[in-house]
Amino acid sequence: MRTSLLLLTLLLLPFNFLKAQAPPDPGDRLIGVWEPSHGKARVKIEKIGTKYYGKIVWLREPNDATTGAPKVDKNNPDEALRSVPLRGYRLLKDFSYTGTDEWAEGTIYDPENGSTYSCVITLKDANTLDIRGYIGVKALGRTDVWKRLQAK
Repeated sequence: MRTSLLLLTLLLLPFNFLKAQAPPDPGDRLIGVWEPSHGKARVKIEKIGTKYYGKIVWLREPNDATTGAPKVDKNNPDEALRSVPLRGYRLLKDFSYTGTDEWAEGTIYDPENGSTYSCVITLKDANTLDIRGYIGVKALGRTDVWKRLQAK
């Protein structure tokens, strides 16, 4: 029994080595914490399965000025979601890497007006994203520049 276990371990060892040497997925360059140009929030982009998602992880003003309670998604068109806290809210959804420093086929939600838009993300350099939200055609949209926050 001991010999069989040792033999199995020795046979599987090369496969673990090859797995460790696999090149990183170039689409994973999107992963990190980013700050939109308005500076009111920070968004953590992560990979779940084969798609990329972004959620709010920090707000400059995390609490409502009148109630003192955490800010919620008060502009959501779905009344049932208007009490969901903004911190932790997933506003980037379902992005796929296209192979050309671009992630597409996803959506972006704007909590300031409660609207969801088609979206394309373009990596301009290692620390800069162009986030383009649009309705229907990319030409009819708006681009925001997000900056990567460096780990301290």
